[in-house]
Amino acid sequence: MSLFHISSPGDFAPFFSLLDNRDLHRTNRGQFSSLRSFSPRFDFRESDDAYYLDGELPGISQENIDIEFSDHQTLVIKGRSEREFHDSNDTPQDQAGQKGQDKTDDVAKTGEQSVVKSKKNNKHRYWVSERSVGEFHRAFSFPGRVDQNNVRASLKNGILSVVVPKDAVSGTKKITIQ
Repeated sequence: MSLFHISSPGDFAPFFSLLDNRDLHRTNRGQFSSLRSFSPRFDFRESDDAYYLDGELPGISQENIDIEFSDHQTLVIKGRSEREFHDSNDTPQDQAGQKGQDKTDDVAKTGEQSVVKSKKNNKHRYWVSERSVGEFHRAFSFPGRVDQNNVRASLKNGILSVVVPKDAVSGTKKITIQ
C-alpha cells in the first residue's frame, strides 16, 4: 500500500489551462481595448507525407485570416476576430430607429419654470466577457522540409484545416571530384 499519492500529469491540467487562457482571466474593468489579442487553439499532427494543422476559429471569416511562410520551415497564421458590442440596453433595432432622432435634451417651459427632459442613458456593464476578440498570431515550425507550393487550407464550421505536404526527401547527392 502506498502512503503517498503519486500525481499524474493530468493533475496539473487545470493550472496549464489557466496559463493557456490567461487572456480570458484578465479584466479590463468594462473597457475593451483595441489592442486586445488572443491565441486560438490548434492541433498539430504528422503523417508519413504531410503535417496537419486544425485550429478553432469560431466566427472568423476567411477574409480575416492570413497564412504565410516566414521562412522555409515556419508557417504563420494570423488574423482578426471582430465582435459588435452595444453600449446601451437598446436592441440593434431600437438603435437603428433612433439614428434619425435628435439626441438633444427636450426642454419644456411652463411659466417661469423650465423643465429639462433628458433621456436616461442606461449603460450596462459586462460581468463576464469570454469571447475571443482582437488579433491573433500563431507560428508553427516544422521539423523537416515542407513543400510550400502545395499547401492547402480550408475553413469549415469555425475549424481552419491546413495541410502542409512534406518535401520529397532527396537522397544523398554524390559530388565527383574534378
